[in-house]
Amino acid sequence: MSELSDKIRRKMVAAISDFEMLKEGDRVLVAVSGGKDSTIMLLLLEEIRKRAKINFTLDAVLLDQKQPGFDAMAFKHWLGAKGVNFKILERDTYSIVIDKVSGEKAYCSLCSRLRRGILYNYAHEQGYTKIALGHHRDDLNETMLMNMFYNGQLSGMPPKLFSDDGRNVVIRPLCYVAEQQIITLKEEMDFPVIPCNLCGSQDNLRRSQMKALLNSLDAKHPGIANNLLAAQGNIRPSQLMDSSFWDFKEGNAINQETTSLDK
Repeated sequence: MSELSDKIRRKMVAAISDFEMLKEGDRVLVAVSGGKDSTIMLLLLEEIRKRAKINFTLDAVLLDQKQPGFDAMAFKHWLGAKGVNFKILERDTYSIVIDKVSGEKAYCSLCSRLRRGILYNYAHEQGYTKIALGHHRDDLNETMLMNMFYNGQLSGMPPKLFSDDGRNVVIRPLCYVAEQQIITLKEEMDFPVIPCNLCGSQDNLRRSQMKALLNSLDAKHPGIANNLLAAQGNIRPSQLMDSSFWDFKEGNAINQETTSLDK
């Protein structure tokens, strides 16, 4: 393993510890897309598993959504050579997305909801205790700002999510890792990727715009991306406007039961 992979692995270990993502006996479904993020997460989770003091298992699951030109063979053979447990689920969500989304609207939202639902159901049916998703630091930052700008909500992607129906627990071990580190490591490792051709040609996607904005700001003011991530763990209800968390009449915090974010 390279110096960079060790650095990313240590950040993953820190996140797993900070948010108590794994415990003895966990069966983890690692959701892989064939892209750089989830692939690196899978490989480094396997390294962490080998060194861990607790016992847990990993199974990689990829969803073939029947997009034209989708070919997972090179990726499958590469993972197989590394001895990774790997399964491909086949579900035609492509036809549903094309039928339901018209005009210049982005496909990503419906596509991701369908993919998430299939993986969540499969994990529950097969008895997995955790689902690992490959969202990194910049995904968390982009999602928080998108929710603020477009939905009027101060919410995002939690590192560990308990689903509202109680069936699944989602973990995001890459939550401390910058996307650029993942890009660099992918170039070092030079593994095959499966491109997503469904929305790649659509312009003006909100997430792409948010990514460009954050990259521009961080280039001018290094540290902004890390500060945005830190802010998500440094909430001060008395300095916001949500009266369900802060009693503005009495000046006291309001106790609430923990709720999950549907993301």
